[in-house]
Amino acid sequence: MTIALGIVMDPIGSINAKKDSSLAMLLAAQARGWQLFYMELPHLVLRDGQSYGYATPLRVRDDASDWFTFIGQEALTALAAFDVILMRKDPPFDMEYVYATHVLERAEALGVLVVNRPQGLRDVNEKLSTAWFPECCAPTLVTRRQSELQGFLKLHEDVIIKPLDRMGGASVFRVRLGDPNTNVIFETMTEYEQRFVMAQRFIPEISAGDKRILLIDGEPVPYALARVPAAGETRGNLAAGGQGIGVALDARDRWICAQVGPALRDKGLLMVGLDVIGDYLTEINVTSPTCIRELDRIYALDIAGQLMDAIAARLDAKAGEAI
Repeated sequence: MTIALGIVMDPIGSINAKKDSSLAMLLAAQARGWQLFYMELPHLVLRDGQSYGYATPLRVRDDASDWFTFIGQEALTALAAFDVILMRKDPPFDMEYVYATHVLERAEALGVLVVNRPQGLRDVNEKLSTAWFPECCAPTLVTRRQSELQGFLKLHEDVIIKPLDRMGGASVFRVRLGDPNTNVIFETMTEYEQRFVMAQRFIPEISAGDKRILLIDGEPVPYALARVPAAGETRGNLAAGGQGIGVALDARDRWICAQVGPALRDKGLLMVGLDVIGDYLTEINVTSPTCIRELDRIYALDIAGQLMDAIAARLDAKAGEAI
């Protein structure tokens, strides 16, 4: 039986095909003979309790200048017609994103495997969810109060401030004790105490890279991409100019994965990216984790293929339960 795979993502024509992890997943699924159907967030529809999408049949190629072709017309399709749906919309994780997870959850109720699981996407905020694993993390504070941020800065003297709903290092600030811009940074980030922000003690090991560790169904890929900040930068994110270097996981990395992986798997999160700086977990990326293609090129891996194997195993298990 041919597997029908739908994907919800940002516009496919504007991706960086050389680096895009969603494209890697589509290539791996197509190589297995699966049928591909493309959707964006505005294509989703919920009507009388049933979820639909304006889906377009798709073929993909590993060609950085010409990577996709629509092979049919867009058609309103019941999401229950798909065997699996990949939810790969990039943050911001705003209310529109949340609404989309509810639409996908109606398809999941009818037996569609949604990767990652809609309830898991809502439960595991990419910044806040580290709080469930405090033994893995550097000192961390989440607050709207500037007085709390001032006290945290006074205690640790060098901190990182970040919003809870962004990606790619957007709006991330490093603040040192005595910085004359401290008050305006705190005011701007909290919107005068109207928004929560996260503060973390600065981790000097960022100079060696912010490691992206990929988990497939709770198990780590044995190598990480260490994103080393550009000169004069604190952020290692590739989107902020960081350089990606392959590194093998060390004992501390594997220990962190062992603490986090099973809990994420239980929430139906088959594809996860952990961010680790030095000895510390800093983020748990569940919406659209990247770095598949970079690690594949460095180590001749097939990470998206591993994910498709995990998905196929889940589908086989569901089929067995239905017999």
